[in-house]
Amino acid sequence: MDRRSERHQATRSEILATAWSLTNDKGLTGWSLRELAAAVGMRAPSLYVYFPAKGHIYDAMFGESYRQLLELSRATPLPNEPRERLRTMAVTFFNFAVENPARLQLMFWRVIPGFEPSPDGYAPSLQVVNLAQNAFAEIGVTDPAALDMWSALLSGLISQQASNDPGGNRWRRLLDDAVDMFARAYL
Repeated sequence: MDRRSERHQATRSEILATAWSLTNDKGLTGWSLRELAAAVGMRAPSLYVYFPAKGHIYDAMFGESYRQLLELSRATPLPNEPRERLRTMAVTFFNFAVENPARLQLMFWRVIPGFEPSPDGYAPSLQVVNLAQNAFAEIGVTDPAALDMWSALLSGLISQQASNDPGGNRWRRLLDDAVDMFARAYL
């Protein structure tokens, strides 16, 4: 990359970091492009050099979030024993999801009217799914419905935790039971 491209990318990264900061303070839809521009020390029209519209910022945040989950998933050693593997996967995903409520909303809930991730923004999420499918296949879980059930089971617990006991463990403590239920059905 040349210097100009490096500066462009650095500014783009700063804009995204600031968008996350505003999101964590005000919610996903609680900030304006004008506020974002002011927070990074530029005028609102200058943002369009880096992102054509607010939806493109959300798209970059969405892709960044899934790249973080993908990186964490790849870095987490998975045990060979099937139930322990499932427990590790469940705890890793659960902790990641509830750690940042705004990121949870962007990745898994439809809270931004009209927002659809672009193919580039969506690509890391497909990689996360593929990684999970491979981890399941390695322990003999090949039923296509299994991943859907896994997703529904965990997302239900995550939604309950985030909505009803943020920072607590009311639904987190049910992970082992949920893993055992899933294992009885699919292993």
